[in-house]
Amino acid sequence: MNISETSTVDTPVLLLQDVHKSFGDSHIIRGVNLELLQGERHAIIGPNGAGKSTLFHLISGQFRPSSGQILLQGEPIQGLDARVINRMGLARSFQITNIFPGLSVFENLRFGVMRRFNMQYTFWRRVSGAHKVTQETEELLERLRLTRSRDTLGGELSYSEQRSLEIGMSLASDPQVLLLDEPMAGMSREETEYTVGLIRELSQGRSLMIVEHDMDVVFSLSDRISVLVYGEVIATGTPDEIRNNAKVQEAYLGTEVKA
Repeated sequence: MNISETSTVDTPVLLLQDVHKSFGDSHIIRGVNLELLQGERHAIIGPNGAGKSTLFHLISGQFRPSSGQILLQGEPIQGLDARVINRMGLARSFQITNIFPGLSVFENLRFGVMRRFNMQYTFWRRVSGAHKVTQETEELLERLRLTRSRDTLGGELSYSEQRSLEIGMSLASDPQVLLLDEPMAGMSREETEYTVGLIRELSQGRSLMIVEHDMDVVFSLSDRISVLVYGEVIATGTPDEIRNNAKVQEAYLGTEVKA
């Protein structure tokens, strides 16, 4: 297994044990067992309706599991408020860009950094005097390659820049675990290549779980891949193992990645 360079032990930082989620009579997640290792980049793939976003909702606190356990660094988090889970070291970006379009890039990122320091954002009180917050925001701007767009309103950025900004807002809390939900959705090939490079850089020293439909991205970026079909994980393995798994090919991958 080619776990990223900063990983030292194959220890699960995130562990799902027999997790179920039902909405009335609809069983969306059916006994998922899954682990994310320290320093690992782990992709979740599967057809539309497989339950991938629901799984992320359960991990990040938007939904409560019907049954089962979710552990973050050995601590149970199922049913906790999303803000509590974030403070415990897990951050998540969404399928739909979730930024403040009327604030500048700098202000968007500063808002995220301020939340980590438990500072309240107010429009009538200047926070520029908070030196540590400003310093960390500037450093994040540079890491995101958005320094030139510092004063640009979030809503005026290109789509790929908006996605980069959202990833940056997730990173502002300095999480140990980062969940990215279809970060490349709607991007051109050039934008995708740029964002993949950014994710590679920003995920160093963290554990990354990503939902993505672009198979080129999945197979080039991931240390391991889990395949979710009708709410069940049917296989987990390295990219080569998943590529050559006959059950996975039949259920999802088809012939496109057989070569």
